[in-house]
Amino acid sequence: MTKVTVFYSLNSPWTYLAWPRFRALVDRTGASPDYRPIRVAEAFKVSGGLPLAERPRQRQAYRMMELRRWREHLAMPLNLEPRFFPVDDRRAAGMVIALGQRGGDVAALSEALLRAVWAEERDIADPATLAVIAGEQGLAGEGLLAAAQEPAVIAAYDANTEIAITEGVFGVPTFAIGDELFWGQDRLDFVARALERQAPT
Repeated sequence: MTKVTVFYSLNSPWTYLAWPRFRALVDRTGASPDYRPIRVAEAFKVSGGLPLAERPRQRQAYRMMELRRWREHLAMPLNLEPRFFPVDDRRAAGMVIALGQRGGDVAALSEALLRAVWAEERDIADPATLAVIAGEQGLAGEGLLAAAQEPAVIAAYDANTEIAITEGVFGVPTFAIGDELFWGQDRLDFVARALERQAPT
């Protein structure tokens, strides 16, 4: 199986738009995904990126155009200006990492959290909301919330971010296959080609 590392943020509309297609791609190619939530603000700092509120007016306006286009193209529900955005996703990321350390379905929980922000107007910074979302996935929400604060989980989150920066990641989602990086949900066709090229025959 070809390994593909996914560097992403649960705060990102582009990750949300990519997620169902990437999961379908994994199913089709038999790839082995390694899901790594990161502190994307740290990647911005070292690569010249800016938080949304600090970007020039023209770039902010174009972002909205692109979100509209992709929402319509993919026929996905997406609130252009969700009630809880930007949102502190550190606790949510910790839950995802903790679940991964326990061998759980990280992809499904991540998708539920992304959908909560971008389609359901839910606050993933709120512990009670996080517990409910986890419960909807058949998970022990309170246990995952507690695990999200464990030193090993926080260390893994920090390590994910450092690895991403070292490998040249500057935005999310970024998909890493071997020494190639593919940034953005609009690069999934290239991700597919890379995975299919390396798939066993």
